[in-house]
Amino acid sequence: MYLYLILNLASISIPFAYSFHRKMNFIKYWKTIFSSILIVGLAFILWDAIFTLDGVWGFNTKYHLPYKLLGLPIEEWLFFICIPYASVFIHYALDYYYPKAELSKKLTYTITLLIITILAITIIFHSDKAYTLVNFSLAIIIFCIGLIKIKYLQKFYLSFLIILIPFFIVNGILTGSFIDEPIVWYNDNENLRIRIVTIPVEDIVYAFNLLFLNILFIEKLKYKRKKISFSSNKNITTHFVWALALINFLV
Repeated sequence: MYLYLILNLASISIPFAYSFHRKMNFIKYWKTIFSSILIVGLAFILWDAIFTLDGVWGFNTKYHLPYKLLGLPIEEWLFFICIPYASVFIHYALDYYYPKAELSKKLTYTITLLIITILAITIIFHSDKAYTLVNFSLAIIIFCIGLIKIKYLQKFYLSFLIILIPFFIVNGILTGSFIDEPIVWYNDNENLRIRIVTIPVEDIVYAFNLLFLNILFIEKLKYKRKKISFSSNKNITTHFVWALALINFLV
């Protein structure tokens, strides 16, 4: 009955514990990270609630607590906190320990344009499938933004490959691997019916959308805070110079 809750807590436990490590000091970014998780999470929760209501997917009551909000189990709300946090931690840990690890701009452009083309063609031939249509359409928009913010994609493509390892374990269990019934079930009339073991192929794109959006928001918020900090320091310096000039004049 508590399996979904256990998966959430297990996913975040190690990244959360290592967030306090003095060398990386990940907790200093918490304000920015949790702000991003909240912004992106609310959008995905709304999408989730609509698709649950429409029967595109649903949740097996055997594996979650009986408490719901907007028709979603409490564990599903936790999912949009625990999984993004754990994944973002992996991304920035890799960036911290391997700062030069990134794809070339040319290769990143090539991969991104190829993915956009594949997604667009798939949408054309499967526009009647709700999960495929909405998920892939959002992905095209996000990949296009990634082409503009190419430096983030250069690093994220590599970290995403690492993130996919725990993703296949957690999402595999969620979709029925190693257990009697899936925790999250899918209406196959609304997806491509292509599965990697038990995981719908759309889930990989969904994970990319969720996680890269978080990276984009985190970087945007970090930049704004740096700008505010620089502006504040500049104002303090200006006031100090004017104060010295005034004292000099009076003396």
